[in-house]
Amino acid sequence: MKTAKKLLAAMLVMIMALSLAACGSSSTDSSDGEKEETQASGDATYKIGICQLVQHEALDAATKGFMDTVKEELGDDVVFDEQNAQGDSNTCSTIINGFVSDGVDLILANATPALQAAAAGTNEIPILGTSVTEYGVALEIDDFDGTVGGNISGTSDLAPLEDQAKMLNELFPDAKKVGLLYCSAEANSQYQVDEVKKALEGMGYTCEPYAFSDSNDLSSVVTTAADESDVIYVPTDNTVASNTELINNICLPAKVPVIAGEEGICSGCGVATLSISYYDLGCATGKMAVKILQGEDISKMPIEYAPNFTKKYVASRCEELGVTIPDDYEAIEE
Repeated sequence: MKTAKKLLAAMLVMIMALSLAACGSSSTDSSDGEKEETQASGDATYKIGICQLVQHEALDAATKGFMDTVKEELGDDVVFDEQNAQGDSNTCSTIINGFVSDGVDLILANATPALQAAAAGTNEIPILGTSVTEYGVALEIDDFDGTVGGNISGTSDLAPLEDQAKMLNELFPDAKKVGLLYCSAEANSQYQVDEVKKALEGMGYTCEPYAFSDSNDLSSVVTTAADESDVIYVPTDNTVASNTELINNICLPAKVPVIAGEEGICSGCGVATLSISYYDLGCATGKMAVKILQGEDISKMPIEYAPNFTKKYVASRCEELGVTIPDDYEAIEE
């Protein structure tokens, strides 16, 4: 009997040891990043959900500027849930719904479709947009006065469109026809093209819009635009930004220069741009986020705009196309 009890006790000790070993193995197998995020989530005072439409240079810079600024101000008191929708507006909605279910303290919506999804997903959690060109257009607000109200504010990447048209005229005064290339699914791209078209036609150019619905028909539309245009203008368009190599591979051999709405697109396929710093734009959005988390009323916060714009050019592409650049332009690092 004593022997049986001893055997039973020994078996229980072995079972307990095996259970502890299994728990230890599970902890070791989990990645350091996952453990750090869980720990941060448990200790942090604030949680911010970041929905970025797609990965490309401009949006990445805005997100980084935002996170750097918030972390600098709040340190370990904040944790981020950073998610990328891979260019799909429906995925933006799914991401936003997840943030709402998680009860995040603030949402950063990076790009227009992300902002639209956030606005549809919650009217309670504070939402800050960034890399959004025109909030009145994006949110269908008539007579937009600069303040959205409710739970939405943010920063705009709107460049002075008339000055972009003047840049095109400065570099290509003898051109006759300008192709306006943009994604018809992006409301703010349509807005920019319409404004630039008015300005260019006022200067005597003939302008032809070349709209594509998504990346699937981009190649054929760009080919047609390059065949029929002396110069091509592209706005701050997310689909274009994700496909600059394709555009460059069509326009450069055709000897058709591209004027771009922002630096990242210009680096990939353009000759010149009048652009903002998207990192600085993200920093400005981060400062807004800190104020909101510390109690400021988002409904009274007007949309903020980039204070500085810089004329930039791509030296190698300009040389290949024979484009002469004035002295007041800054070369983009290649």
